Amino acid sequence: MFYWLMKNLVIGPILLTAFRPWVRGIENVPRSGAVILASNHLSFTDSVFLPLVLDRRVVFLAKSDYFTGRGIKGWLIRMFFEASGQLPIDRSGGKASEASLNTGLKVLAEGYALGIYPEGTRSPDGVMYRGRTGVARMILESGVPVVPVAMIDTEKVMPIGSKMPKVVRPGVIFGEPLDFSRFQGMEGDRFVLRSITDEIMYELGRLSGQEYRDVYATTVKDKRPANAR
Repeated sequence: MFYWLMKNLVIGPILLTAFRPWVRGIENVPRSGAVILASNHLSFTDSVFLPLVLDRRVVFLAKSDYFTGRGIKGWLIRMFFEASGQLPIDRSGGKASEASLNTGLKVLAEGYALGIYPEGTRSPDGVMYRGRTGVARMILESGVPVVPVAMIDTEKVMPIGSKMPKVVRPGVIFGEPLDFSRFQGMEGDRFVLRSITDEIMYELGRLSGQEYRDVYATTVKDKRPANAR
């Protein structure tokens, strides 16, 4: 109820009026039932504009740090992420990764649309980076449709290091659903998982027009100053 109120009566109308996001291919997204929305990741505002243009709830898995801040700022951040339909997960790896997978599968089992960023983190420079295979495993274990999503110019709305958003018109492109049924039952094969992930990244690059680099975004981020990540 809180999510619906914030999206439809409070935050949603304001953002739609101010930023006027454009959309293509919305007919490719099922109006109901479980679906994975696999998206590129340019800005934290991706998790705002993607669900904003759809007439259904989209759930994202966000790092738990966003929900544990203290004071007024921590409360505001926590309220924002809860209002935008995000669930806290531990991204520290190992057993935490397994827990994240199970959380995503539970969301899909309940019939929701699950937003996933295969790159694992926001691009620090607008380039598309290597996808992580967790998305492929979730696709095979859930057996639900997967729709590629390209976010356009969202990094210009809130550039890295900025404190206030810029009024730039972002875009959202929904590609045709990808079919991986030929790999059903092969979620334990790491070569299959890599093949699926690479196919998704290829389609995201085709839709977004981004340059692609076959390294992980976290590797690039670790080499950059903290204020440039």
